[in-house]
Amino acid sequence: MSVRDEVRQAMGALSGGSAPGGRGATSDLSIDETLLLHSVGWEPVDMVFGVSWWSIPWGVWQWTTGEVQAASAAFAGAVDQAAGLLRGECQKVGGTGVLGVEVSVRVSSHHVAIELAGTAVKRTGRPHEGFEFISDLSARDFVLLTRAGWWPLGLAAGASFVVAPRRTVGQWASQQGQNTELPNLTEALYLAREGAMERMQRAGASMKADGIVAVKLREGRASSNIRVMQFVAIGTGVHLRAGEHQVIAPTMVVPLDERVRQFDVTSLRGSGGR
Repeated sequence: MSVRDEVRQAMGALSGGSAPGGRGATSDLSIDETLLLHSVGWEPVDMVFGVSWWSIPWGVWQWTTGEVQAASAAFAGAVDQAAGLLRGECQKVGGTGVLGVEVSVRVSSHHVAIELAGTAVKRTGRPHEGFEFISDLSARDFVLLTRAGWWPLGLAAGASFVVAPRRTVGQWASQQGQNTELPNLTEALYLAREGAMERMQRAGASMKADGIVAVKLREGRASSNIRVMQFVAIGTGVHLRAGEHQVIAPTMVVPLDERVRQFDVTSLRGSGGR
């Protein structure tokens, strides 16, 4: 048997399985998260992925200042396409939603790459009811959120890439040999922040979310060029279901296996023992 045939046979075994209910669930959730999901009527189904690469036109970073619209648009397109592929894989394996999505963002001079990976989940013992959500929340946060009457909808993302203006010869000469702010870079980062946050909020509004939670930020230089600043914001859009809001009282947990640090009292008195 050739290597290709062996790989095909292995893939067939994985996709088919010999157990009565099909192959077992594959998940990157921890044991605690899996048991917690089961306690509220959910279960993991399979790991799912969505990847998209979008090109950035040649030369858009050169001889320009301000936001690079082509790069920001490429990011938005890559996120939408990767999320669509993730959703398709979730529906294919019979999942209702995706939890714990890990988001990878790579930006280069010529492309933006978005990689999404998470665990498809479904309600235990119930027929497939269609796709409902994509979320980067952990299973624990998902359970707390739904118990309080809130529901995840999808990933809300926004990015902005700004090229800072060059310093004049006079500015460059006056800043040599001293510690001083570089206002062109500071202003470029603030401009990128405003654009990214606005786009993320707009994405949340488009999915009719009441808010965006667990927002993760990425900011700083976008490439080897120190003048290119980036700001990326990604979170989960959530919706408050009518009549289901609940106030969850916090519960204190005191671990009993924590060791008490021991020390010699005499060490506090100095070498004289006084």
